[in-house]
Amino acid sequence: MARATRSNDWGFPRWREYGAEREATRVRLCDRHGCAEPGNHPAPKAPNSPERWYFCQAHAAEYNRGWNYFEGLSAEEAAEREARDQRTQAGYRQSSHQAWAGSGDGSRSRDEMRALDVLGLDPDAEFEAVRTAWRRLAKESHPDVRPGDADAAKRFQAVQTAYEVLRAAEERREWKPA
Repeated sequence: MARATRSNDWGFPRWREYGAEREATRVRLCDRHGCAEPGNHPAPKAPNSPERWYFCQAHAAEYNRGWNYFEGLSAEEAAEREARDQRTQAGYRQSSHQAWAGSGDGSRSRDEMRALDVLGLDPDAEFEAVRTAWRRLAKESHPDVRPGDADAAKRFQAVQTAYEVLRAAEERREWKPA
């Protein structure tokens, strides 16, 4: 009778996470001669080539500092390629000026940015400035102050909604679990 081999799972409860095996994991080493660090950072061997070097972070930084994309091209060819590449990246250039991305640091959502626009505030306005602007605009366009004015009523609703969005966002930022 053949002896049963040990299985990879030890029954219930499982003592390790799913997908964990006993076999050693393969680690790619840095392609720099003499380096024993893991090579997790790919770098191209040549322009427009699918082949890659795999370096550790320090050697990848060193390789990138010495990388010349226009190596082997004449000055005219390099200028032509640079102009062609810049022409096709116009969307990224526009994005850098927050055309559709909202606040540059990513701290505010698109809805918050719209709410700040309704209140006439800058993207980096503090909540106290939000509260002050909300009170001022609400007093100006309140239906009791301007009875019968439909535009003022719509403006009042927009100001109220903007304040609610910003108040909820501020509460989410300030809330800390106990």
